[in-house]
Amino acid sequence: MRIVEEYTDTNAELIEIKSANYIGDFAIRIFFSDGFNRLVDFKPFLELSLHPSIKKYLEEKRFKEFKIVDGNLNWNDYDLIFPVEDLYAGHI
Repeated sequence: MRIVEEYTDTNAELIEIKSANYIGDFAIRIFFSDGFNRLVDFKPFLELSLHPSIKKYLEEKRFKEFKIVDGNLNWNDYDLIFPVEDLYAGHI
């Protein structure tokens, strides 16, 4: 018999994105549910990408059309999305 113990930390706070403001030049100031905020520069990621479905967001008008959906920064119904943990850390 194998006994497996599962542990869930019920005190851990789920970090979500509460709001975000486009600053300019593909940078977004993101405000998180714990009060922390970070300015994230998406331009290097977009410029280095070779995938056309990501490159299309180098069109500033399209990039600015993000929404907050279920605590995530979301473009065009999950066409482009990043893990909240990465945005919180400032690494995309």
